[in-house]
Parts: sequence; C-alpha cells; structure tokens
Amino acid sequence: QVQLVESGGGLVQPGGSLRLSCEPSGFTLDSVVIGWFRQVPGKEREGVACMPNNGGNAWYGDSLRGRFTVSRDNAKNTASLQMNSLTPEDTAVYYCAAGRSSTSAHDMCQRRLVAYWGEGTQVTVSS
Repeated sequence: QVQLVESGGGLVQPGGSLRLSCEPSGFTLDSVVIGWFRQVPGKEREGVACMPNNGGNAWYGDSLRGRFTVSRDNAKNTASLQMNSLTPEDTAVYYCAAGRSSTSAHDMCQRRLVAYWGEGTQVTVSS
C-alpha cells in the first residue's frame, strides 16, 4: 500500500522553527520528486517547496526561499522541510507529496502534479 506519513507539526511562537518529516511506505523516495504543500481553510493548496530526484535545484514558493529548506535522505528514505523564522501567515496544514520523476520540481509545485499525498500535519504559529 502506497502511503506518505508526515510528522513534526505543532504549535510554535512567531520567529520559531519547526522541522517536518515525511516517510513513505510502498515505494522509495529516490524514485520520485518530493514536495511540500500547505493549505488554509477557504484557500487552494499551494506549493511550498519541491525537490527533484536527479540532483537538480529545488523550487520554493514566493518569500519562502531562505526561510524554508526542503531536503531528502535517500539512504533513510525520508524527506524533510526545515522551517525557520515562522510567522502567523505560515499557519496551515502541511502536506508531503510525491510526483513522477519525469515531472519538474517547478511543475509539481506550481501545477500540483502530484501522484501521492500524505494526510497532512497542522502547523500553528501563534504567541
């Protein structure tokens, strides 16, 4: 059974950091493009960061590059999203996603070309 499981969400104060993790079952991350998306009620799910599996550059959403960093550890079969300098506007449900290796990181994040979704983890930034 193909599945993606996120962990690491929670409540953090403005200016703080969180690290989200994603673990797949039923496939290995080195065969897919990985990505992180987020969604708030009433809005479309938006791409946060996507990373190809061919060593190419990652894609980041507007204003997120420099604060957020996507990474993968193929040996451990995990992906991560390091989030720093968080603001209340970063509050959302964050989803891990996997896409076909033929998809670019840009297209996966911008066009939501996703093959598998995780269930999501809540991130709340509040004092």
